Amino acid sequence: MAGTMQGKVVLVTGATNGIGRVAARELARRGATTWVVARDRKRGEETLEEIRRVTASQRLGLLVADLSSQQEVRRLAGEVKAGNDRLHVLINNAGAIFAERQVSPDGLELTFALNHLGYFLLTRLLLPLLEAGAPSRIVNVSSAAHQGATMDFDDLLGEQGYSSWKAYGQSKLANILFTKELARRLEGKRVTANALHPGVVATGFGRNNGGLWGGLFKVAAPLLSTPDKGAKTSVYLASSPEVEGVSGKYFAASREKTPSPAARDDAAARRLWELSEQMTGLP
Repeated sequence: MAGTMQGKVVLVTGATNGIGRVAARELARRGATTWVVARDRKRGEETLEEIRRVTASQRLGLLVADLSSQQEVRRLAGEVKAGNDRLHVLINNAGAIFAERQVSPDGLELTFALNHLGYFLLTRLLLPLLEAGAPSRIVNVSSAAHQGATMDFDDLLGEQGYSSWKAYGQSKLANILFTKELARRLEGKRVTANALHPGVVATGFGRNNGGLWGGLFKVAAPLLSTPDKGAKTSVYLASSPEVEGVSGKYFAASREKTPSPAARDDAAARRLWELSEQMTGLP
């Protein structure tokens, strides 16, 4: 069940493709003032035009940033604060998998930098707006890929041996641990945080890789769920009155699920939080 979003301000990252694009469209359809975050301006403008055409909404905005760069995340947060005095929903959705080890502009392994630290830093910087908009919601798109993953605290950045799937699974586990610790720290502030698995969805995911990796994602696409189905849980957590006040949970198919044992480790969640603060230079 999705509720009206009239009067709500929403920010969606990774909103130019797949489930992020659908989530932004559906929340705009429900009346939200919707900010689309894109890495590429042209694709962002095309996304806004499509949402405007489908929903007839004029309450749309575009922000451009590479969320693997901490400087870009800080600039983005500043632009959001300059244009809004409150925020009701933040959907952290931007993410990718990389066949070969790459580093971010900050010299960090790119999967961890984008998929986890991008979520962490943007959320922390926007917390004042979310608290001003309370009751408000933080929605972190994770994945069932966290199953079987562990936090390799001795080699978080894959310097001692890189595996694309290990790096991706670890980043999605980090999303859930971050959500868990964030919810604990937000108790009593009327700001909730939940994570989700969107399903195995046919999007542009994985096609940034060439060769065998890119080919595999392309071949598999017809067998996967549609972005419209994949976005349902994000929209549900962002808008449904059924989850008002629910925090620190993991969802799939719009139902609460139990994540892996590693995702329920309180000590790991606290340790990850502290290390993330160090990596992002936050107090």
